[in-house]
Amino acid sequence: MGHCSASAFIQLVSLIILSGILSLETIKLGFCNDDNSVGCTDIERKALLMLKQGLTDPSDRLSSWVGEDCCKWSGVGCNNITGRVNMLDLRNRYSDGLNGYRSIEHAFGGEINPSLLVLKDLVYLDLSMNYFGGVQLPSFIGSLEKLKYLNLSGASFGGIIPHNIGNLSRLLYLDLGNNYGHPIETDLQWLATLSSLKYLNLEGVNLAKTTSYWLPTVNMLPSLVELHLPSCGLSILPFTLPSINFTSLLAT
Repeated sequence: MGHCSASAFIQLVSLIILSGILSLETIKLGFCNDDNSVGCTDIERKALLMLKQGLTDPSDRLSSWVGEDCCKWSGVGCNNITGRVNMLDLRNRYSDGLNGYRSIEHAFGGEINPSLLVLKDLVYLDLSMNYFGGVQLPSFIGSLEKLKYLNLSGASFGGIIPHNIGNLSRLLYLDLGNNYGHPIETDLQWLATLSSLKYLNLEGVNLAKTTSYWLPTVNMLPSLVELHLPSCGLSILPFTLPSINFTSLLAT
């Protein structure tokens, strides 16, 4: 438990997450051009435009979000056969999470529109390293039940992590860490249902209320490979330790 090296992180994402997600889904990235593929559905295109309307975009990163085929838009991935959107990668790439650098000038802000719920085949969602100014992490994200990859790290959400995140039982990767000084907390009651989880980062999330039970809760995740809980207020271990079953954790 702790910080991993950049190479370990990259290895985890490429070997575990991408192989576990992308090999199960036929994904067509928005910047790829395949004239033989099916274009996106009208209802999903409109949902993405509603999402765009709610976001502030100071550097016009979504300038490609025009035209009828949203599968060709930057950061959007679709299934080649059905045309359904299954990937949304809106990470602020003008940032370096390992070194704590983030360019606000290129960060999305504003509101994450619930129109995301229209994207019923979404398996990959990355909004990391943007700037949402301490607003509550949207509870409706817990209704995107096909998600396998969710990265909201460094996006400056605050408040309480909603319990319905526990509905995302297919998640392999969850990163809610490092919100750059915006207070965020949780009681971890939602965590035990994420039985497929391989990667968990809650860096900087206040876990002070969970001091007596966080370890047995995390211990219930049978597939966990990598765990990050720095700066979470867990300086004191439980008085009674459970039988630890962290045999799947990688040493970092």
